[in-house]
Amino acid sequence: MSADARSGLAVPSAPGGGHPAPGSGSGTGVDIGIGTGLGGGPGAGPGTSAEPARSAMAEGSAGHAQARGSARPRAMLDTLRATLAAAAPEWWPVWLGLALLFLPTFVSLFSGAWIGEEQGHGPMIFGLALWLIYRKWPEVRALGPAASSAAGWSVLACGLLLHLLGRTQHILMFEIGAIVLTLAAVVLVKRGAAALRVLWFPFFFMLFMVPLPSEFVAAVTMPMKMAVSWATEHLLFAAGYPVARSGVILQIGQYQLLVADACAGLQTLLTLEALGLFYLNLMRHPSAFRNVGLALLIVPISFSANVIRVIVLTLVTYYLGDAAGQGFLHGFAGMVLFLTALALILAVDSGLQWLARRRGGVRGEGP
Repeated sequence: MSADARSGLAVPSAPGGGHPAPGSGSGTGVDIGIGTGLGGGPGAGPGTSAEPARSAMAEGSAGHAQARGSARPRAMLDTLRATLAAAAPEWWPVWLGLALLFLPTFVSLFSGAWIGEEQGHGPMIFGLALWLIYRKWPEVRALGPAASSAAGWSVLACGLLLHLLGRTQHILMFEIGAIVLTLAAVVLVKRGAAALRVLWFPFFFMLFMVPLPSEFVAAVTMPMKMAVSWATEHLLFAAGYPVARSGVILQIGQYQLLVADACAGLQTLLTLEALGLFYLNLMRHPSAFRNVGLALLIVPISFSANVIRVIVLTLVTYYLGDAAGQGFLHGFAGMVLFLTALALILAVDSGLQWLARRRGGVRGEGP
């Protein structure tokens, strides 16, 4: 039995392969127009087609529609350029300093932790957080003249010290946490505490990309793996498959599969929780019942999505062999995890919306 660190399942090594099925297709088209003799130049007569004139008019209309469709992205790009040009004299030293400070960190992350499955959500979290800051920045500018906060320099010193410790001692939690702390300090120094209050959610959202201590993750992950293995065994057995379980090892047919941390770990739960909170932030539901309920139900949603992922990988291995289970289809099962979680989040949110409306209707029926 061999284990693959990138996979959520370990299976006995066996050869496997597949052959792509080639395919081809071709088609031709003929455009025939019968004219009515409309034309104003030499050679126009009863046999001249009016279709070219109509085609030219249609092409002109399509060109105008395309120009209108491309005008909006061009206007947004021009606005972004103007905003960056106006902010460049004030912000370019800050951008340059942040680039010099954190560029080695990002190089290490994109060549190490962020290409693995356990921390692979980091770039997505960071990119979405930056987009949220960009989306909220007009509200920051609307606050008026910047009022620098003296506490920002203390926070900046803490962030730089944390970065130094994380970089020199190879502590990933400190190194990534320093990014969040330093960016928050920059906002405090440049725009004040009021701006940080406006941007509180993007910075809170960034905390989900900070890895937790390995001891804590190991202590929490083992019960989660046991629960996912137990649920997978019972569901497949109820469906008639020859499956058995010993701890976190599933036996189906001639294959033994190990449910690894990546298939039922705490990081998956945190990633799905982050996506759920991001969804709530975008929707801006006025109902506190709906917001709190969905945030709490992310935990069972994450568990259900993990069970579905392990079931998919188990069935892929059972029907197609270990090569398919450890190959491309394993990565596809990761997509199944997040698509399943997204579908469950939307379904639960719709149910909570229905309950909130019903509660509001019942309260409105009083005397």
